[in-house]
Amino acid sequence: MAIIITDECINCGACEPECPNNAIYDAGAAWRFSDGTALKGVIDFGDGNTLNAEETQAALSDDIYYIVPDKCTECVGFHDEPQCAAVCPVDCCVDDEDVRETEEELHAKKDWLHANG
Repeated sequence: MAIIITDECINCGACEPECPNNAIYDAGAAWRFSDGTALKGVIDFGDGNTLNAEETQAALSDDIYYIVPDKCTECVGFHDEPQCAAVCPVDCCVDDEDVRETEEELHAKKDWLHANG
Protein backbone atom coordinates (compact mmCIF):
# COMPACT_ATOMS: atom_id res chain seq x y z
CA MET A 1 0.00 0.00 0.00
CA ALA A 2 1.00 3.61 -0.04
CA ILE A 3 0.50 6.42 2.40
CA ILE A 4 -1.81 9.34 1.68
CA ILE A 5 -2.07 12.75 3.27
CA THR A 6 -5.60 13.61 4.34
CA ASP A 7 -7.40 16.94 4.20
CA GLU A 8 -6.48 17.51 7.86
CA CYS A 9 -2.96 18.46 6.65
CA ILE A 10 -1.85 21.83 8.04
CA ASN A 11 0.89 22.21 5.39
CA CYS A 12 3.66 22.28 7.98
CA GLY A 13 6.08 20.44 5.70
CA ALA A 14 7.50 18.17 8.42
CA CYS A 15 6.95 15.09 6.27
CA GLU A 16 8.64 16.19 3.05
CA PRO A 17 12.32 15.92 4.08
CA GLU A 18 11.72 12.60 5.84
CA CYS A 19 10.78 10.67 2.69
CA PRO A 20 13.67 8.51 1.40
CA ASN A 21 12.02 8.28 -2.04
CA ASN A 22 11.24 11.97 -2.47
CA ALA A 23 7.59 10.98 -2.91
CA ILE A 24 6.15 13.92 -0.94
CA TYR A 25 5.55 17.27 -2.59
CA ASP A 26 4.19 20.65 -1.52
CA ALA A 27 0.70 21.64 -2.64
CA GLY A 28 0.71 22.64 -6.30
CA ALA A 29 4.30 21.50 -6.89
CA ALA A 30 5.00 19.46 -10.00
CA TRP A 31 6.92 16.20 -9.55
CA ARG A 32 9.23 13.84 -11.47
CA PHE A 33 10.13 10.19 -11.06
CA SER A 34 13.79 11.25 -11.17
CA ASP A 35 13.44 13.46 -8.07
CA GLY A 36 15.44 11.75 -5.31
CA THR A 37 15.72 8.43 -7.14
CA ALA A 38 18.13 6.71 -9.52
CA LEU A 39 15.54 6.72 -12.32
CA LYS A 40 16.80 8.50 -15.43
CA GLY A 41 15.72 8.59 -19.07
CA VAL A 42 12.93 6.36 -20.29
CA ILE A 43 11.56 4.08 -17.58
CA ASP A 44 9.52 0.97 -18.24
CA PHE A 45 6.68 0.13 -15.88
CA GLY A 46 6.63 -3.49 -17.08
CA ASP A 47 3.04 -3.25 -18.32
CA GLY A 48 3.76 -1.78 -21.75
CA ASN A 49 3.82 1.80 -20.45
CA THR A 50 6.95 3.93 -20.54
CA LEU A 51 7.72 7.47 -19.43
CA ASN A 52 10.69 9.80 -19.29
CA ALA A 53 11.77 9.95 -15.64
CA GLU A 54 12.71 13.63 -15.97
CA GLU A 55 9.32 14.58 -17.43
CA THR A 56 7.40 16.95 -15.18
CA GLN A 57 4.14 15.54 -13.85
CA ALA A 58 1.18 17.62 -12.70
CA ALA A 59 0.67 18.14 -8.98
CA LEU A 60 -1.70 15.64 -7.37
CA SER A 61 -3.05 18.32 -5.01
CA ASP A 62 -3.23 22.09 -5.14
CA ASP A 63 -4.35 22.43 -1.52
CA ILE A 64 -2.17 20.22 0.70
CA TYR A 65 1.08 18.28 0.62
CA TYR A 66 0.67 15.06 -1.32
CA ILE A 67 2.39 11.69 -1.77
CA VAL A 68 3.01 10.15 -5.21
CA PRO A 69 1.82 6.54 -4.74
CA ASP A 70 4.15 5.20 -7.48
CA LYS A 71 7.12 6.47 -5.44
CA CYS A 72 5.89 5.58 -1.93
CA THR A 73 7.35 2.42 -0.39
CA GLU A 74 6.08 3.13 3.14
CA CYS A 75 9.80 3.47 3.95
CA VAL A 76 10.24 -0.32 3.53
CA GLY A 77 13.94 -1.05 3.22
CA PHE A 78 14.83 2.24 4.92
CA HIS A 79 12.96 2.47 8.23
CA ASP A 80 10.71 0.35 10.45
CA GLU A 81 7.73 2.65 9.91
CA PRO A 82 6.64 5.34 7.45
CA GLN A 83 8.57 8.42 8.49
CA CYS A 84 5.94 10.86 7.25
CA ALA A 85 3.42 9.35 9.67
CA ALA A 86 5.98 9.31 12.48
CA VAL A 87 6.65 13.07 12.25
CA CYS A 88 3.19 14.34 11.30
CA PRO A 89 1.90 16.56 14.13
CA VAL A 90 -1.75 16.08 13.15
CA ASP A 91 -1.65 12.37 12.21
CA CYS A 92 -2.86 12.94 8.65
CA CYS A 93 -0.37 10.58 6.94
CA VAL A 94 -2.37 7.35 6.82
CA ASP A 95 -2.63 4.10 4.84
CA ASP A 96 -4.17 4.50 1.40
CA GLU A 97 -6.82 1.79 1.33
CA ASP A 98 -7.03 2.09 -2.48
CA VAL A 99 -3.36 1.19 -3.02
CA ARG A 100 -2.42 -2.20 -1.54
CA GLU A 101 1.06 -3.69 -1.96
CA THR A 102 2.81 -6.55 -0.18
CA GLU A 103 6.09 -6.04 1.64
CA GLU A 104 7.78 -7.94 -1.22
CA GLU A 105 6.25 -5.53 -3.75
CA LEU A 106 7.36 -2.54 -1.67
CA HIS A 107 10.93 -3.91 -1.54
CA ALA A 108 10.86 -4.40 -5.32
CA LYS A 109 9.62 -0.83 -5.80
CA LYS A 110 12.41 0.47 -3.56
CA ASP A 111 14.97 -1.47 -5.60
CA TRP A 112 13.47 -0.13 -8.85
CA LEU A 113 13.47 3.47 -7.62
CA HIS A 114 17.05 3.30 -6.39
CA ALA A 115 18.56 0.91 -9.01
CA ASN A 116 19.29 -1.81 -6.48
CA GLY A 117 17.61 -4.57 -8.38
